[in-house]
Amino acid sequence: MTQEPLTLYKLIVLYMLNRVDFPLTSAQIGDFILEKEYTNFLTLQQAIFELTGAGLMTARTIGNRTHLLITPEGKNTLSFFENRISLTIKEEICAYLKENEMHLKDEVSISSEYYKSTAGEYNAHLIAWEKDVKLVELTLSVPTEASAAAICDNWQRKNQVVYQFLTEQLF
Repeated sequence: MTQEPLTLYKLIVLYMLNRVDFPLTSAQIGDFILEKEYTNFLTLQQAIFELTGAGLMTARTIGNRTHLLITPEGKNTLSFFENRISLTIKEEICAYLKENEMHLKDEVSISSEYYKSTAGEYNAHLIAWEKDVKLVELTLSVPTEASAAAICDNWQRKNQVVYQFLTEQLF
């Protein structure tokens, strides 16, 4: 693969990360780039790997998601080379981010996973983030795997109601 297309994909990733004030997951970036057929999955993964290795973005794994954030070095690099991204691509990125902002934000700010504890119970581990701050972190122990899975699914839909209830009850 020649370096120029890979450089463009890296710039697209940095541009996307620079346009939001929250992390994006590699899957969210992939959804956009692969839907637009800019490149394939393996090339995108190579671009993400190289950007992280160069310190232009950071990757943090939470649960089964990798959250990506642009670094100051990444912002600086983007400022020098942003003109290599066509106006059409920039407009498509901005439209995608605007249209999907709330959904994208919710995906990265809410995480849940469950696992079997050493006592034989199942623990549902639930977290709500805002930027890099944990707003709430709960671990609920339940007797069955089905219950733990249901709690994790419901957390994705009802986290705001649960958080509001907790703050009302505790303050």
